[in-house]
Amino acid sequence: MDLPIIERLKSELAELQRELAHDLPKRLEEARAHGDLRENAEYDAAKNRQGQLRARIGQINGRLAELATFSIARIPRDRAAYGSRVTVEDLDSGEESEFKLVFPEEVETGANTVSISSPIGKALVNKGVGDEVVVQTPSGRRTLSVLALVTLFDGQS
Repeated sequence: MDLPIIERLKSELAELQRELAHDLPKRLEEARAHGDLRENAEYDAAKNRQGQLRARIGQINGRLAELATFSIARIPRDRAAYGSRVTVEDLDSGEESEFKLVFPEEVETGANTVSISSPIGKALVNKGVGDEVVVQTPSGRRTLSVLALVTLFDGQS
């Protein structure tokens, strides 16, 4: 089972590689046809784009290599990990929140997703129901208690 983020990154990689191999050479050739390359804004823009594409392709390849080492089989079934939905109570305010733990690339604003590499995500990973964690957030220190946990294997995350 491939992770959804792997499929998304592979799709983006294919699009960037197509642009680098097919679209960009055409733009560079058209820009060269306009003459003096020292004062050719179209050529400069195409060369800049070429550098951006190569950099992003390198980043994606590196991230795909990292994600290839991730094994769903190693995700704990009874503790918070990637793909888990964790309901917590802020012990200071009494407020309840639910978070889905995801990779950084999968965080969606307003979707209650939290990166497993964020302060809250790091604090919740490997925690179970009843565990308390102290998290330093930009808005201050928070003490959270894990109220409920639905893991990736429970089929509802």
